Amino acid sequence: MNATPSSTDHRDHTYGTDHAYGTDRTEPVDREGRTVHLDTAGWGTMPAAVRALVADCASREDRYGPHELEEDLEDVLRTEVHERLGALLGVPAADTAVVTDAAGAFDDLVSRLAPGRGQRVWTTPYESAARLAALYALRDRTRCTVEVVPLSEDGDLDLEWMARHIDDDVALVSVVHVPSGCGIVSPVEEIGQILAPYRCVYAVDASYAVGQLPVDAGRIGCQLLTGDGWRFLRGPYDVGFAFLVPRLRAAFEDAAAHRPLPRNAAVAGLNAALAHHTATTATATTAGLAGQGLLPALRAAVEECPGTELIAPGRVQSAILAFRHRDLPAALVRRRLAARGVVLWKTVAQETPLHLPRSGAATALRASLGPDTTPQDIARFGRALREAVREETAGAQRPRPARTLPPAPAPALASAPTPALASAPAPVPPAGPRPRPSARRHLTLCPTP
Repeated sequence: MNATPSSTDHRDHTYGTDHAYGTDRTEPVDREGRTVHLDTAGWGTMPAAVRALVADCASREDRYGPHELEEDLEDVLRTEVHERLGALLGVPAADTAVVTDAAGAFDDLVSRLAPGRGQRVWTTPYESAARLAALYALRDRTRCTVEVVPLSEDGDLDLEWMARHIDDDVALVSVVHVPSGCGIVSPVEEIGQILAPYRCVYAVDASYAVGQLPVDAGRIGCQLLTGDGWRFLRGPYDVGFAFLVPRLRAAFEDAAAHRPLPRNAAVAGLNAALAHHTATTATATTAGLAGQGLLPALRAAVEECPGTELIAPGRVQSAILAFRHRDLPAALVRRRLAARGVVLWKTVAQETPLHLPRSGAATALRASLGPDTTPQDIARFGRALREAVREETAGAQRPRPARTLPPAPAPALASAPTPALASAPAPVPPAGPRPRPSARRHLTLCPTP
């Protein structure tokens, strides 16, 4: 299944060339030694053992061919990775699937659903653009209606509204466990209890939750749960997973048959990342680090910087923190942080089009903790953020130098003849198409009422 970086993985980093994304990126200048990576939600740094395994598999595939590698990895591809996924998600191994990405897996299932005309589909303001596109395509195909679950005053999903309005006319409920644009944790288990007596399909996007929070699909009570392997699980890119109940498997596999499978090396890397995650869960998970004070320290570092505003709705927060500066563009602040060796994410409204615009921000910054994040990293981030804002603020307030006009020519004497000036020809525009501006443009997903 093809990943959709344009909708959920928007990148504006200054790194070196990134072959996975096909963009030119320049490595951040690390002036204090170790680069501070605060973008685990976007791309978790692979453990050394996982990286070495993926490189070895790629080398063997290049030397002996993909079929030879597939034979060598048969136990991993057919059995072991599914057993690890089942243990991670609290479900039978036979009910798991390895996919290329979570958004594609969701689209595969939704494209095979057939709710009746006028039946209802529920989504939330925190839904990603890719999943919203799948829901709107379902609406256009079947003439069902798409309804957005309202929020309470504190930003949490309104569970009382859901309990009052649920009935058998609701065919599908799509909920994001942790959104990409902020760190709120949705009460997915409580929602599952509300939906349990009804026939609707309950789908949960756990892409930004699994690996940093406990995710038990059995306790959630969902029929579909999807996730990416390269975020908090820190596996390789272009490999994810899905859990789905047996009654949905035939429709899912029929749709998935038309998409490319993940590379064998990527699946082996995901298996190794799952093993590493299981071995280190008790001591080195992101959730554990956040509980030891890293998340409050991260919030404090942002709040102590003049002009910054948190985007943190809800009562329960994960290891993701979104914020913006009132006067400075997010891309500018991100570049200034990268120049100081601090890497984080710039998020745009199109990634979560029902959420971020409501907060009054077209762009924002997102910092996310990882298993390797230290208190020293948070302190460096705080210093770098204050320096970047102070530098830009001082530059904006610095008076511009007065413009010096050239001296006016002396008036010609009446007796001196004035030479005739040859009229200069008008500039000829260059032939060919007009060059496109270098600034990146974004398409806006506008939900239809």
